[in-house]
Amino acid sequence: MSKAALVSLATSVPPHAFLQKDVLAAAWNVFGPRFPEFERFSSIFSNTGIVKRHGVKPFDWYLEPRGWPERTEAFLGGAEALFVDVAEKALASANLAGSDIDTVVTVSSTGIATPSLEARVARRMGFRSDVTRVPVFGLGCAGGASGLSIASRLAQSRPGTNVLLVTIELCTLALRLDELTKANIVAVSLFGDGAAAIVLRAGDGGATQIEDAGEHLWPDTLGIMGWSVDPEGFGVIFRRTIPDFVIAHLNPAVAQILARMQLSMADIDRYICHPGGAKVVSALETALALDRGSLDHERQIIADYGNMSSPTILFVLEQARAKGLPARSLLTALGPGFTASCVALRHAA
Repeated sequence: MSKAALVSLATSVPPHAFLQKDVLAAAWNVFGPRFPEFERFSSIFSNTGIVKRHGVKPFDWYLEPRGWPERTEAFLGGAEALFVDVAEKALASANLAGSDIDTVVTVSSTGIATPSLEARVARRMGFRSDVTRVPVFGLGCAGGASGLSIASRLAQSRPGTNVLLVTIELCTLALRLDELTKANIVAVSLFGDGAAAIVLRAGDGGATQIEDAGEHLWPDTLGIMGWSVDPEGFGVIFRRTIPDFVIAHLNPAVAQILARMQLSMADIDRYICHPGGAKVVSALETALALDRGSLDHERQIIADYGNMSSPTILFVLEQARAKGLPARSLLTALGPGFTASCVALRHAA
């Protein structure tokens, strides 16, 4: 059976850029007077490895109390604009129009849209009335890898058709002024907004093919990462230290996933990882037995954009492609569940 191949890849961020030093200064003003432990937690901002991030709203918008209606309005307007921008970039790179797309896979976990985003932008994108729509919610930071897996299987099932994957997250809309918790401070220090789009097609070759994909869901880990929901909006859940979990559990899970692909870790020339933060990147290098500094693209993306949840790994992939992919790469991303999602890429020079 023909493997799905990457036809094009594009990324996009909203127009408002926030320097980490400015976010920290604002956080001191907002949380310092009300949260005695903030001083102890403030070092998190310098430990993330982030220099700047992007947000869908101007900086001052985040400094006022917001509830569900305002957050949802911001999500719909911002996500639709970002969807069109990144999808049009990917289509132009593939020399395609919206009417050439047969299937759209839309991945997002940071807002609720019904009808879903691809329906809302269908007229602007020029999608056909018979386009197949596959909206995917709840995968969090694993969504870039899992979305690529889903989209590649759909492309492979109908060779010759064009599948558009769009993964878009507006993480900043979940930042809370009312939650005086370490988890919320971590979120404030870490998250940014962004989107990525990929066009996939099977049946006519392609330099970079999706060789296989797999996931590992750990039992009894629902509390590691996720959302809580209340009248004000989403609230981030971080109940266990993710770097420690990565070091303890990731290696055997990746080995099992590769074994099901009839591969071993020795077969992987390059790991392309979701960089959750500087400490997570270091933990990934330890868990995967990589030399310190091996995940250089990951560190650059986290510095320039922060953690954008699902699109982030596709930003890393874009940079890795620009520098030249080796024969075989493995994308790895971790997300709520708690889940590891892996996609093996085969590249012909």
